[in-house]
Amino acid sequence: MASKSRQIGAPGVDPARQNGRVISRVVATDVQLFERAARTFGATNGGGQAYLESTGALAFVASDRDRIFGWCWGYHLIRPDSSSMLYLHQLEVAEDHRRRGIGRALLWAFMRAGAQAGATRMFLTTRETNAPARALYDSLGGGLAAHGPTVNYWFLLNP
Repeated sequence: MASKSRQIGAPGVDPARQNGRVISRVVATDVQLFERAARTFGATNGGGQAYLESTGALAFVASDRDRIFGWCWGYHLIRPDSSSMLYLHQLEVAEDHRRRGIGRALLWAFMRAGAQAGATRMFLTTRETNAPARALYDSLGGGLAAHGPTVNYWFLLNP
């Protein structure tokens, strides 16, 4: 991680509540909220309960009373050396709500929850061409991997 990284969870203004928006942590009892967010952002629906009950699941939703306009989800991963880290799988904000601090508030909540659980690092991937996401990650102290470009491999597994 870059040397400009900042500690998450330091005292300051909590961005979780702004202008009627609420950033909520989603747990297993909130599966309907999670499934609504999945439908809103075109994710595969129906696996919310299993995800939310899985070890290390971490999810947040940005909403007002009637509408979901952002979400993020990922995992708190325990490593064999007894350290832990976060993996952010998805962060998305409805197009008509972008550039209002919602993505920042979601990411901040995700990182703060992970830090409180003992995680000392977080990783994610994004497209090189995703300038808005990269600007957000840079502004929060994220750094590009020092090991050069990465390549992701996907494998289909048959049970």
